[in-house]
Amino acid sequence: MSPTTRTTRFSVLDRSRTRQGHPDAAALRDTVELARHAERLGYHRFWVSEHHGVPGVAGSAPTVLAAAVAGATDTIRVGTGGVMLPNHRPLVVAEQFGVLEALFPGRIDMGLGRSPGFTDGIRRALGADKADGAGFAAQLAELTGYFDGTQRAHPQVHARPAEGLRVPAFVLATGAGAQVAAEAGLALVIGEVRGRRRMREAIDGYRAAFRPSATWPRPYVVVAATVAVAATTAAAYRMLLPEAYAMAHARTHGVFPPLRPAAGPPAEAAMGARERGYAEEELHGRIHGTEEEVADALGTLIGETGADEVLVSTSTYERGAVLESYARLARLVGLPERAAAR
Repeated sequence: MSPTTRTTRFSVLDRSRTRQGHPDAAALRDTVELARHAERLGYHRFWVSEHHGVPGVAGSAPTVLAAAVAGATDTIRVGTGGVMLPNHRPLVVAEQFGVLEALFPGRIDMGLGRSPGFTDGIRRALGADKADGAGFAAQLAELTGYFDGTQRAHPQVHARPAEGLRVPAFVLATGAGAQVAAEAGLALVIGEVRGRRRMREAIDGYRAAFRPSATWPRPYVVVAATVAVAATTAAAYRMLLPEAYAMAHARTHGVFPPLRPAAGPPAEAAMGARERGYAEEELHGRIHGTEEEVADALGTLIGETGADEVLVSTSTYERGAVLESYARLARLVGLPERAAAR
């Protein structure tokens, strides 16, 4: 393990993925259980996501779920990865995070994105549109302005109890959103959605254009990565299959399904050539293997991006494998294990 990796923060993003044969409520309870596990292992943050009307994801109300996670833990930072601003009024988002910070002072993060709903029907139900992402910068300025008292979109309107509280804001981005984060002086969260080269270019552009703010005096880069660690390379690869199959199914059938067990070749044989191709694309760039193999891959990732923090997502059908993977990762990056407080 490289010295750089040992000094980089590691955090967890959980999407509350549903599993075939298990109720949606189980996915939410799994998220809370994983948060406690991550806290004991020494991870820095634990974030939850926002998805609406998706059969494969139970996490539809991130601030509500974040409250449950914060209430079930004691020290780990808790936040969202992220709240999608086109789906919400900035005032309401400010109020929600203000309540969270008031209840759990010094532990709340505000991760924000600009993706609208998954389908046209969901977007209509949310009162949103694909084009709404174009107003993200203005929404972001209004939202952060409710905390520091600088918002002018609605004179004499104040967000209670948010005003005067400091809740670190992060922008989830793929490309253009990195410039929004830089101009707003906020932290950047970015993954390899469009490949590592384009991710590095976006990070370089973010650092070059960054304008210091009261919350973030310098650029802060969080690289999101899918990581699976197991006793063998084959076992780690197998962990990635349920998510890859689900993504491939979504791209070919328009429905993102619950995770199914990794059945191996029989499941692959039932897939068409196009779907298999999508599954292979989804597996590309995922970090997986034994502890030694993952240590090398993480060292390369951090070295190439200069990441201040790595936000890890590990999702598979077998919950025991998920818990074990995070434990192995914590050991290999030297996280300080904490005694359980409850």
